[in-house]
Amino acid sequence: MTYILFIIGLVALFFGGEYLVRGASNIARRFNLSPMVIGLTIVGFGTSAPELLVSIQAALAGQPAIAIGNVLGSNIANILLILGVSAVIAPLLIPLQKVWRDLGFMLLATAAIWVMLLDGNVTRIEGVLLVVGLLVFMVVAFVLGKEEPDLDAAPPASLGISLLQTIGGLIVLVIGARLLVDSATEIARTFGLSEAVIGLTIVAVGTSLPELATSVIAAMRKQTEIAVGNVIGSNIFNIFSILGITALISPIPSDPRFANVDMPWVAGTAVLLVVFAVAFKGIPRLAGAALLAIYAAYVGLMMA
Repeated sequence: MTYILFIIGLVALFFGGEYLVRGASNIARRFNLSPMVIGLTIVGFGTSAPELLVSIQAALAGQPAIAIGNVLGSNIANILLILGVSAVIAPLLIPLQKVWRDLGFMLLATAAIWVMLLDGNVTRIEGVLLVVGLLVFMVVAFVLGKEEPDLDAAPPASLGISLLQTIGGLIVLVIGARLLVDSATEIARTFGLSEAVIGLTIVAVGTSLPELATSVIAAMRKQTEIAVGNVIGSNIFNIFSILGITALISPIPSDPRFANVDMPWVAGTAVLLVVFAVAFKGIPRLAGAALLAIYAAYVGLMMA
C-alpha cells in the first residue's frame, strides 16, 4: 500500500502542476499581467502553502523554531534543486528588465531575516515588519506587472475555468506532496535510514515538492517565466509571510547555527541567482547541472 501511495503522490504532483501552470497562464493573459508576475504571486505563494502549514502548526505546538529551519532549507532547495532540475530540462530565461525589482526584494528579505536571526529571536514587531514587506511587494508586483495584450494570440479560457484550474491544481499539488512525503518516509525506514537522514532529505525537500513540480512542468511547457517567478516568489513569501505570520503567533527563538551556518547558504544561493540573471540572462543547462552539484554538496555537508 505504501508504494501505491508513493505512485499516487507522484501522479498528483504531475497533474496538479500541469493544471496550476495552465490556469495561472490564462489568468495572466486575461488580466494583461506578465507570466512572471503570476509566477511571483499566485503560483509562488500558492506552492509555498505546505511550508506555511508546517510553520504555523509548529508555532501552535510550541515549536516555532522548526519554522526557521523549514524556511531556510526550502529557500536553498528552491534555487539549487528546483531551478537546477528545471534548467537541465529546458534552459531558463530570466528577463532582467522584468525581475530586477523582485530579485531586489528577495535579497532584501534575505538580508532582513539574517539580521533578525543574529540576536537569537524573531520578535512580534519584526514579524509585523516582515508582513508589511510582503504587502509592499504584492502592491509593486501587480501595479508594475501590466503588459500590452497580444491581440494575435488565441483568447484565454474563461476566468472561472482558469481559477478552477489554478485552485484545483494547487489542492492536488499539496495532497500529492503529503502522500509522497509520508510514503517515502515509510519506505526509507524499511531500508534502515536514520531519522536524521530522512528529515534532512525527504521531509526537507517534501515541502518544496509543489514548487519543484510546478517549475518542472512550466519548463517542459516552455513557460520559463513562471518557472523562475515561482521560485523567486516562493523565497520572498517564505521569509516575509511564513516567518512573519509565525512570529506574530509566537516569537521565534533562533539557534545560533541558523545565522552562522545556514544563512550564508541562503544568502549565497540568492546572490548566485542574481549573478546568473545578470551574467547569462538566465540559467543554461550547464549552470543547472552546477546548481544540482552544489545542492548535493550541501546535503552531504549537512549529513556529515
